[in-house]
Amino acid sequence: MHDTTALLVELGSVILGLGLIGRFAGRIGLSPIPLYLLAGLAFGEGGLLPLGASEEFTAVGAEIGVILLLLLLGLEYSASELVTSLKTQYPSGAVDFVLNATPGAVAALLLGWGPVGAVALAGVTWISSSGVIAKVLTDLGRLGNRETPVILGVLVIEDLSMAVYLPLLTAMLAGVGLAGGSIALLIALGTVGFVLYLALRHGRLISRAVSSDNPEMLLLVVLGLTVLVAGVAQELQVSAAVGAFLVGIALSGEVAEGARKLLTPLRDLFAAVFFVFFGLSTNPAEIPPVLLPAALLAVVTVLTKIATGWYAARRAGIGSRGRWRAGGTLVARGEFSIVIAGLAVATEPRIGPIATAYVLILVIVGPLTARWTQPVVAKIQAWRGRDGGAGKGSGTAKSGSTAKDAGTAKSGSTGKDGSEVPAARPAPTAQEELAPDRL
Repeated sequence: MHDTTALLVELGSVILGLGLIGRFAGRIGLSPIPLYLLAGLAFGEGGLLPLGASEEFTAVGAEIGVILLLLLLGLEYSASELVTSLKTQYPSGAVDFVLNATPGAVAALLLGWGPVGAVALAGVTWISSSGVIAKVLTDLGRLGNRETPVILGVLVIEDLSMAVYLPLLTAMLAGVGLAGGSIALLIALGTVGFVLYLALRHGRLISRAVSSDNPEMLLLVVLGLTVLVAGVAQELQVSAAVGAFLVGIALSGEVAEGARKLLTPLRDLFAAVFFVFFGLSTNPAEIPPVLLPAALLAVVTVLTKIATGWYAARRAGIGSRGRWRAGGTLVARGEFSIVIAGLAVATEPRIGPIATAYVLILVIVGPLTARWTQPVVAKIQAWRGRDGGAGKGSGTAKSGSTAKDAGTAKSGSTGKDGSEVPAARPAPTAQEELAPDRL
């Protein structure tokens, strides 16, 4: 078969397969990410039917997928929202980093991967999946909940931290010494600060320069600018993904909204290609030996993420039920963990199988913990109250419905498109606090 013909046949089959997989995942209420990874494992090296002709094209598509993922993420935030989140949520961000990056770093050192592997696996276990969590919040009808701004604040801190973490990891993977790594970090911090300054002070001018009433022109300008900046960032060892993220932050208003609508289908296509490509680069035979450490790491980081959400919600004055919901919602890992592992796999190949198994576990477990953490905790507390409360007025449980717990969320904030965040629901009464969660 001619090379071009083979490429078209393989590529068409892959894209069609992804479409069918996505429809199936939607019908069963599951994120398509684990199914994309499994598809890559099935058709990669050591799989059922290795793909050869489309491998190079898929690799390029995967790079574009990472760029579009970060661009669309940047478009979700304005510079003012990022600055506000940094001011109000940085203690929660610090707790999030310590609790969730440490297990990955310790596991890598115990496995003998060295400092570079430790930094990479720390990132894999640290970052929650913004995409999966956003979908879970929508599916469960929790966008108006009082704990939702807290969850989004933690995610914003994580996303912004990538602008520092990814350049540092890239420098370490390239074998750059301490001096070179420090320079790369300074460049990254300087670039982030400069872009935030431009976006805050001159965001309207930038958006006006990019704006166009013609959707085709807007698509070409935004996409071309993003790929160009990503390439320059890669050359400066800042990471192409960070460059794309910063372009998204710099755009605001109608331009950001229009670009988001135009680029979302492209993002979905190339992001799916990226997950498949990561699976293609992982030998399925290497996964069974790492299932046990991946499962242990998943169990530990489920608990640490729940603790992170609980702490962040408690700082915001959210009641007991909202704290547990926030913790359970933050559990899912996904696209960012795979992005980090994809960067590191060339230098530390052993991270590929364990990251794949880890993400497969938590991208499935995450929506379950979001739904069931608070009800399970409530049942345990009720059982303990009945078991130990005889003769002590066990019917009056301490439900956390005090004035402090009934603190209101800061709703009323607006997104880039000017739409208002749904208002928070009234504080629950003591009876409501003990009642089953209505989702």
